[in-house]
Amino acid sequence: MKEKSAEPFVREVVLLRDRVENWQRYPFSIPAVRNLESLTLHPQVTFLVGENGTGKSTLIEAIAVAAGFNPEGGNKNLRFATLPSESELHRYLRLLRGARRPKRGFFLRADIFFNLAIAVERDPLILNTYGRFPHQERSLGQTFLALVKERFGPDGLYILDEPEAALSPQHQIEFLAAFDRMARTDRCQIVVATHYPILLAYPHARIYVLSEEGAVETEYRRTEHFALTRDFLTHRERYLRHLLDEA
Repeated sequence: MKEKSAEPFVREVVLLRDRVENWQRYPFSIPAVRNLESLTLHPQVTFLVGENGTGKSTLIEAIAVAAGFNPEGGNKNLRFATLPSESELHRYLRLLRGARRPKRGFFLRADIFFNLAIAVERDPLILNTYGRFPHQERSLGQTFLALVKERFGPDGLYILDEPEAALSPQHQIEFLAAFDRMARTDRCQIVVATHYPILLAYPHARIYVLSEEGAVETEYRRTEHFALTRDFLTHRERYLRHLLDEA
């Protein structure tokens, strides 16, 4: 019998195109944003993929802020700003929510995770209620995994921006197992921007490729991330000979 998915917390992300006054101004000048109408989110896991500069992090940050998270990461109770740099895109997004409401959540940004850990440790109120990140005793990858395994509880909305940045291949596989526990057992909804084909292999997911055409839903084996990685590993000598000869 096929397992029934929980009702999503966010069903769809809609760009309010009629409010945009200047499509030549960042972030609306990014082709994937300029051509965006809406994204229907998977009730379990949704991936955003694409080349550098296609707008993955910009879009996922805007979704997180529109959902009520701090732009620099954390849960909804954590407010700090070390270097405000978020775009205004969140003001032009509408989140169409499901009947369920999340009991908890987290926005994880790999690029400034250290800033989040320091902010937590410097604020006694946050430290007492949230607990500290043991980033000084663990590697960044170990801290990421500990955060997911120990702090990400059931019935939560979790938005992750390139979490694989600190993870070894082995830890990425462990991350997949955590995904499965969160999505199917704990009834969580997860939205992830990533480059890594190991994470993209998670089967209970929807994949959107961001490009000049906007955001297009794609099967795993049709992503460039899968195809290029497969071809390189299968024909490593040919790739290296071609690349190094050119160099």
